[in-house]
Amino acid sequence: QVQLVESGGGLVQPGGSLRLSCAASGSILDINAMGWYRQAPRKQRELVAYIISGGSTNYADSVKGRFTISRDNAKNTVYLQMNSLQPEDTAVYYCNARVKTRSLRLGDYWGQGTQVNVSL
Repeated sequence: QVQLVESGGGLVQPGGSLRLSCAASGSILDINAMGWYRQAPRKQRELVAYIISGGSTNYADSVKGRFTISRDNAKNTVYLQMNSLQPEDTAVYYCNARVKTRSLRLGDYWGQGTQVNVSL
């Protein structure tokens, strides 16, 4: 099947930066889109940003101008550069990929999540 492995979370002070990475592996024929979601305590999971195979991107209003999503198609990896982090960015960040597998099945896959804490 398909596995997504995230890295790069941690603790940072307000105004700081972090870079998340997510590498996809397994029975991958093509990845249509990759993105990042987050879930804060007692809140629903929300979309942060996504990027499609052609390079077009979309961001949540709350992160526009601060976060940048990018993708290395050759490595099946998506990145999220997060700048000017604020306490309200604290959440578990999940990677998502819409993958067409070698068996020609299209499905959504999720990473295990990486914790981002923004605090003094």
